[in-house]
Amino acid sequence: MPTKNPYADDLGSLDPLKALADTPKKIQRLVGPWNKRQLERSYAPGKWSARRILVHLAQAELALTTRVRYAASQEGYTAQTFDQDAWLALDDHADGPTALDAYTALRRFNLAMFRSLTPDQRERTFSHPEYGALTVWWIASQIAGHDIHHLKQIETVQ
Repeated sequence: MPTKNPYADDLGSLDPLKALADTPKKIQRLVGPWNKRQLERSYAPGKWSARRILVHLAQAELALTTRVRYAASQEGYTAQTFDQDAWLALDDHADGPTALDAYTALRRFNLAMFRSLTPDQRERTFSHPEYGALTVWWIASQIAGHDIHHLKQIETVQ
């Protein structure tokens, strides 16, 4: 049995596919009209700004769905960990609208992939150095809960 998803509580009883489709739209409706000053606000002192959260969401969309593609298409895949803060530094120059566009475009692309996975592909296992044996569908649920986790943060930005 895979390790408990760290974002399971955020996802709750929601269907992962529905959350994967709906949450980016909620984020886009919320932050789409924000100006540069609003995007640089944070939900708490010392925490990422809304813009940085958007950059992080775009990066997570790249990294986590790459794991899905490897795991669903080859046997014996082992995921590589990544340091989210080190990754953020690489793209910290991106403005909010660019990060939002990247996140939502990648999500549309990735949602088509998630919807097309066969039951066998969803249950395909792979290894993660920190979490152990996981399934492709575990990652789909992780991403869905991760989105909601960050949506809640963005909703509290003042």
